[in-house]
Amino acid sequence: MKKEGQVRIPSGCAIAGIFSRSGERIAGDRIVRSIASMHDRSNGLGGGFAGYGIYPEYRDFYAFHLFFDTRATRKDCEAFLKERFEVVHSEIIPTRKLPAITDEPIIWRYFLAPLQSVLASRQLDEKAFVAETVMKLNTEMPGAFVFSSGKNMGTFKAVGFPEDVGVFYRLEEYEGYSWTAHGRYPTNTPGWWGGAHPFALLDYSVVHNGEISSYDANRRFIEMFGYKCNLQTDTEVITYILDYLTRIQGLTLEEAAGVIAAPFWSTIDAKRDAAARAESTYLRTLFPSLLITGPFSIVLGFNGGLMALNDRLKLRSMVVGEKDDRVFVASEEAAIRVMEPEAENIWAPAGGVPVIIRLEEGAY
Repeated sequence: MKKEGQVRIPSGCAIAGIFSRSGERIAGDRIVRSIASMHDRSNGLGGGFAGYGIYPEYRDFYAFHLFFDTRATRKDCEAFLKERFEVVHSEIIPTRKLPAITDEPIIWRYFLAPLQSVLASRQLDEKAFVAETVMKLNTEMPGAFVFSSGKNMGTFKAVGFPEDVGVFYRLEEYEGYSWTAHGRYPTNTPGWWGGAHPFALLDYSVVHNGEISSYDANRRFIEMFGYKCNLQTDTEVITYILDYLTRIQGLTLEEAAGVIAAPFWSTIDAKRDAAARAESTYLRTLFPSLLITGPFSIVLGFNGGLMALNDRLKLRSMVVGEKDDRVFVASEEAAIRVMEPEAENIWAPAGGVPVIIRLEEGAY
């Protein structure tokens, strides 16, 4: 039996990301190799990826990725979708049989355009309508689960180690300007296909290492606005909070970060800049139920950018590096070196301070 000190205890899950500011498309197997280097941070109960810019031929349509338990459920879901959307194209998501990936559901993707007549009758904009559709399907149609719903992006996830998940989904066949990855080590929740990261809604996808102690308070608040937290994990609430703050409340990502990783009151009071002090006070006072407490490091993917953020105490590791037009994020520097051996400017972001990278103007 190995004694204490002879066994490596990983500090939670593994996360990684790569982003090209110039919009250069990167093959998916590059992020797979990075997350594979942190194998010991996951335990085979979940792995996943999000890629942006991967569907250029359908870039103007919402790409729904769905799990189905049965063919009958798929037929029912397709009938539901056709009442609300024009189905531009649909197909099985190509996968590769692997002994390490078992109990796979039926996995399809649909490229959709909301019917204008339905939008007019519902008096909703496109994004509100799509978000409502996702919540309705995931809550009211047993055996069907939407796990990706943005434009020109897609998430790919399963129960298994992330490197096996990447091979299963044949990610080497996709190219995107941005990729994120996650290796799961769940501590309080079960391992199931829908519970693997990333968690996505519209163009947002979140991978997360940590544990949210404020989950119940966050969930109770966000569910007042039509979101449904039923995926048996704390991470989904982060995705919904960021969508609520930016899409519905109109905050910038910098401001949203100042809500979920708000400074301590003593830190706010000590700020010398009066405007910065007033802004932090305003955000913390207006959205107290959306402060996320507990250790976390997250990477948010969105169309045209990437955001990395630690909790305000930086209780989970996360490092950032650069090389030419590319930016790399990972739980460990070694995972960055796998993506780019000559990465430069390796640094650890301060707690509560977002690192936001965006495409250069006209890049994509």
